[in-house]
Amino acid sequence: MRLLVLDAALSRCLAALVVDGALHAEQSREGAHGQAAALPPLAEAVLVGALDAVAVVVGPGSFTGLRSAIALAEGIATARVIPLVAVTTGEALAASLPPGTAAWAVTENRRGELFLERFDADGAALGPAAVVAEPALPQPEGLVYLVGDGATRAAARMAARGWPIALGGARQVEALAVEAVARRRLAGELPALAVAPVYVEAPATT
Repeated sequence: MRLLVLDAALSRCLAALVVDGALHAEQSREGAHGQAAALPPLAEAVLVGALDAVAVVVGPGSFTGLRSAIALAEGIATARVIPLVAVTTGEALAASLPPGTAAWAVTENRRGELFLERFDADGAALGPAAVVAEPALPQPEGLVYLVGDGATRAAARMAARGWPIALGGARQVEALAVEAVARRRLAGELPALAVAPVYVEAPATT
């Protein structure tokens, strides 16, 4: 399968071509602003040959980044008449961990709070994404691995309370993790997900 991955949910724009589970080409640009202008040339740089599907990260994350990535993904998928697959930020971050690992994806919402997505050891979401203040982080029922750009901050708070947590390595979304989730969704192993921004608070144009 030849899959185009697009992401601008956090503080980096990413476009990548993944072929049969291997990274074929990747372009990225650091920065939390300017995604609408930055992402199209990144995608153009990796688009070589035919595509079987497009996967786009739909949030939670930057309001402008999500809209930009989804609009570009929709345009490419429509023009090529190929499937478009949505992947949440948390799904992609959690997919970086070994199978059988319970994960919490914790990302910054740029308002001082955190976006939280929780997954069981089978990768199933434990409810919708939520916004939590750092002091209000819930207690896990067992050991969980924290991933995402807010994971270090959350881990410090939770460890101080003596809760069972560990830090995973992923702070940003990676192309191969997005591809792994998209492949499972295309195969029917994960529930269908609308290709629309995942907003868990009133949008802010950041």
